[in-house]
Amino acid sequence: MSESALSIKNLKKTYASGTEALRGVSLEIPAGDFFALLGPNGAGKTTIIGVVTGLVNKTAGSVEVFGHDIEREAETARTYIGVVPQEINFNPFEKCIDVVVNQGGYYGIPRSVAIPYAEQLLKDLGIADKRNQTGWSLSGGMKRRLLIARALIHKPRFLILDEPTAGVDVELRREMWTYLKTLTSKGVTILLTTHYLEEAEQLCKHVAIIHKGAIVASGTMQDILALHDEDTAQKRGYRGGKLEEVFLQLTSEK
Repeated sequence: MSESALSIKNLKKTYASGTEALRGVSLEIPAGDFFALLGPNGAGKTTIIGVVTGLVNKTAGSVEVFGHDIEREAETARTYIGVVPQEINFNPFEKCIDVVVNQGGYYGIPRSVAIPYAEQLLKDLGIADKRNQTGWSLSGGMKRRLLIARALIHKPRFLILDEPTAGVDVELRREMWTYLKTLTSKGVTILLTTHYLEEAEQLCKHVAIIHKGAIVASGTMQDILALHDEDTAQKRGYRGGKLEEVFLQLTSEK
């Protein structure tokens, strides 16, 4: 049996307000996979990421990252994870190189090691010439690249990308995906949330669709595309890619 990068079993989360964000979610992401977690706004994607990264306390269920329980072995589990958040959250007054290097300090990486690796990451992501500029001076797409470099400084085996190409132009998005695909070819597992369903359709091996806190479909990309209902798609009028039409089929209110 192949190793799982992420194993979620019967995960539940009810907030103090009474909102039931997750209703028994179970999910397995194989090591080395490029996995899409898709769903409408408010479906539970952000809550899952929050639980996995330790920012949200679960109500019930279990979560393991490479076999390490996120509660009993929290510190170990988190060393495997790199996160590229939806929101730009680095210090805008720090130089780009410092944003990346200082993140390495949280993982005990000496500056003598972090600096050359940070330089390499900035080069790989096409922003080496911005190393001494402050973060606020970057374009939206370059800020996204800086977030990726920061997430990779401790060489995580599991990279979480939460809407990483929001507001990024087409050319930069393509370059970003090319780079990220090289990471999966080297064994890094990627979990992607995105509203650009055509990107997920082209990039990801497996996909899960979440709606109202529950997984409504999960499997290989081919499995999910096979759920496509041509009659339903034609009745909707506007035609998109197959994954988009399956997504609407599974998440639209009746």
